[in-house]
Amino acid sequence: MFPNLETERLRLRELTEEDVPAIFRCLSNQEVTRYYGQEPFVDEQQADELIKHFAKNYEEKRGIRWGIERKDSSEVIGTIGFHLWSAAHQRAEIGYEIHPDYWRQGYTKEAVQKVIAYGFETMNLNRIGAVVFLANEASNQLLRKLGFQQEGILRDYIYQNGQAYDTFIYSLLKKDE
Repeated sequence: MFPNLETERLRLRELTEEDVPAIFRCLSNQEVTRYYGQEPFVDEQQADELIKHFAKNYEEKRGIRWGIERKDSSEVIGTIGFHLWSAAHQRAEIGYEIHPDYWRQGYTKEAVQKVIAYGFETMNLNRIGAVVFLANEASNQLLRKLGFQQEGILRDYIYQNGQAYDTFIYSLLKKDE
């Protein structure tokens, strides 16, 4: 059964077909996808396929992705979760995005903290990694604030709009918590 999580202001829950419009609204926004490693969505079918992809990853124990929902609303404002999950090696990478209407309000930090705790306590992770575009200052600052260590630069790691971009690689170890 998919684990639902709660924070003071947020519900983290399984994405469903009803969330297609909200996911499309988020991932069709160029401000959101600028550092996402993909082109903005152009139709809702892409959002539907992404939700199915997240469900398949969870079913196959390769990842878990929650919809981020404010408690005072039933609309998803973004997603967060783990991908590249290896139970055998006790590691996964964290990823997240949130619609610009909700930036700079602490929602991402609140969700990331909850998901990190879930990863270490319930998924038995020892290492949580993160890959972030060099220019994504908001995400870089958030991860450093939460104790992630910058390990280096992955050169030409992500292609977007036909151009290669360097990324930072971060990690947070259970013993660092």
